[in-house]
Amino acid sequence: MGWKSMTGYGRAECERDGRIWSVEVRSVNNRFLDAKIRLPRDYGQLEDGIRRRVAEFHQRGRVDLSLSVGGDFSDLVSIRFDAKIAATYQQALHSLAAHTGLSPDIDLLHFANLPDILIREQRSEDLDAIAPSIDRVVCEALQRCLEMRVKEAAHLSEDLGRRLRSFATVLASIEDHLPELISQRETALKERLDKLLGHVELDPARLAQEVAMLADKTDVTEELVRLHSHIKQFDDLLESPEPVGRTLDFLIQEFLREVNTMASKINDARIAQQTVALKSELEKMREQVQNIE
Repeated sequence: MGWKSMTGYGRAECERDGRIWSVEVRSVNNRFLDAKIRLPRDYGQLEDGIRRRVAEFHQRGRVDLSLSVGGDFSDLVSIRFDAKIAATYQQALHSLAAHTGLSPDIDLLHFANLPDILIREQRSEDLDAIAPSIDRVVCEALQRCLEMRVKEAAHLSEDLGRRLRSFATVLASIEDHLPELISQRETALKERLDKLLGHVELDPARLAQEVAMLADKTDVTEELVRLHSHIKQFDDLLESPEPVGRTLDFLIQEFLREVNTMASKINDARIAQQTVALKSELEKMREQVQNIE
């Protein structure tokens, strides 16, 4: 079984130069691919590459990918001093000492704490240098999410297979009951005609025509043929290595269309209960199918 669920989670980390990058991926079902990428400030130029990676692992679904960074950033920090401002402070302090008669001795630490003398600067990350590391951790998180999606798809496949077999069993029961139902309706028609016409002799040709019309109204041969075809297609798709979610969803709609048509034609209490059971299975199958990529 090669297809995948759209529901999954993956997480990965990597470390370089004292910094730790963490990637988390969460995915849920969606008709199309909708990727939401959250990156640290100043990492924006990496978004397009990450988005392409997401598209390699996901054909559709809502995918939330977040990248965070922590650790040691000391290599990006530098301290410099403003020589002009320092000289201005020094001149002002000497002038103040001469004016007040105080000692002009200046303590370096106090001097350094004067505003705007020491300036802290933090350089931006060299994104070209770290891009390969980011790409590796993104791929690792997406791969772990994929592994979870494949496992989930295997469970979905088993459940859908069981429900498809249950559907086929109920459908076979309906088919087995149809000849008896037609016979009962033919008998009921004759009895009604006898009551209406009393002792008037029935025209055999006319009676046969009425019976044929009755049989035609309740004939569900086409619906049954199509339902069996859908069952075969659905069963084949469960083994397909290709993405089949949309095709399965379409088939479920076709199943429901034929079951509803069959129920309206037959109009029998017993079979009505069975068609309710069929539709119940189909609704459960549709919920599962909507999680398949």
